[in-house]
Amino acid sequence: MKLGVNIDHIATLRNARGGSEPDVLHAALICEKAGAFGVTTHLREDRRHIKDSDVETIKANIKIPLNLEMAATSEIQKIALKVMPNSCCLVPEKRMEITTEGGLNVAGQINYLKEYIKPLQDKGILISLFIDPEEKQVQAAALIGAEYIEMHTGSYSQAKGEAQEVEFQKLKNAAALAQSMGLKVNAGHGLNYQNVLKMKEIPNLCELNIGHSIISLAVFEGLETAVLKMKNLIS
Repeated sequence: MKLGVNIDHIATLRNARGGSEPDVLHAALICEKAGAFGVTTHLREDRRHIKDSDVETIKANIKIPLNLEMAATSEIQKIALKVMPNSCCLVPEKRMEITTEGGLNVAGQINYLKEYIKPLQDKGILISLFIDPEEKQVQAAALIGAEYIEMHTGSYSQAKGEAQEVEFQKLKNAAALAQSMGLKVNAGHGLNYQNVLKMKEIPNLCELNIGHSIISLAVFEGLETAVLKMKNLIS
């Protein structure tokens, strides 16, 4: 499995006081140096952490892939077409949420999303859909022509004991279904240094996108060390 590092919360810390520290590009370059496969940034509609200029600067200065998480809005689509990230991951957004609370309802907006992703794909941008591990959502993702799904691992990450095993089986089954339909499969949300090991039991999982737990450890041990530890766990 490959590791994509979400650096949104470097920007959260910067924005707490304004100014330019800590520098988001510096964080992206450290992730690159530590061997991350790619960097993820979520350009939210309310710009609560990552800013437009962050996305542009990171894309211009890193050699590894940039994955842009984004809501399926016309405003963010225009920015994506300007910046040209390697991939775009479409996610749901609520202004009042602290973090993303669930997967995108692809099944409920098939026609809209099919048209929405076409200009991005025409420019060679890979499309991933952040979805809950549900059969109808996997089928809808395949129907609209996305290259990837990213399974929302939040319920698995929050569950304990037998409940966690139930949630894991949902992920494993959804991944198998997606792969049988020609989709590549990533996963992320809430994964940390303890629960990430279970992801190795999902065959042919391509990439894990992890942010909060890596940035949290980086506060104490440094970002390069935190990235290397996670990379070694999932390799």
